[in-house]
Amino acid sequence: MTYCVGIQLNRGIVFMSDTRTNSGVDNISTFRKMFTFEVPGERSITIMTSGNLATTQAVISLLQERAKRPSDRAPDILKVDSMFQAAQLVGATLKEVIAGHAEAGQRADGAFGATLILGGQIAGGEPRLYLIYPEGNFIEASDDTPFFQIGETKYGRPILIRAYEPDMSFEEAIKLLLVSFDSTIKANLSVALPLDWHVYEADSLRTGQVGRVEPGDPYFEVISNGWGGALRDAFAALPGFEMPSRLKTVG
Repeated sequence: MTYCVGIQLNRGIVFMSDTRTNSGVDNISTFRKMFTFEVPGERSITIMTSGNLATTQAVISLLQERAKRPSDRAPDILKVDSMFQAAQLVGATLKEVIAGHAEAGQRADGAFGATLILGGQIAGGEPRLYLIYPEGNFIEASDDTPFFQIGETKYGRPILIRAYEPDMSFEEAIKLLLVSFDSTIKANLSVALPLDWHVYEADSLRTGQVGRVEPGDPYFEVISNGWGGALRDAFAALPGFEMPSRLKTVG
């Protein structure tokens, strides 16, 4: 499985993804799930993938090839005029790949399904964040829904809902995402380190700071141990539950 999160801030967008694709006892695989398309000073677009690996790799490969060879630049993610058009293109490419598998009898919601997060900025527009479904349609992040998750979403969602603030710093956002990923990793073996992250700063129109959190990373260990201890302390500080008194019988 996987876990990816894109979170929109006043300052820009922060992306984070794990790298695990298989989690059997003797079949553990690691693949990158975050990809960036860039024309410095003109656009920066990031895609994160979840779902069937063959499908997601085919989608990324098509987008990359059509951006490299002039004869195939129709359509080209490096030429579209807006992030909305980029979302349309990526959604259409995903639908195209799944349709190719469907000819062999598969369905979009079956074995070859995939879901994507797309975010970034193109000159002339604002930073945008989208969630793209296997059918090729998509939704955009808003004030009411400022972040998107794909993959194993349920374990890391509560902390995002409780702690997210639109004006938080990039450093605070990464710390928040690491807590969310730690909760997911502890609850589900299908998500694991390394974690990739990318910080896109609004109006920079270029790839921002990127990094990878490897197993044994000292800061992640501090976050993981500290969050566990903080939860235990918070639990201990809550008022104790009192059992109700037994009701007296009459008669």
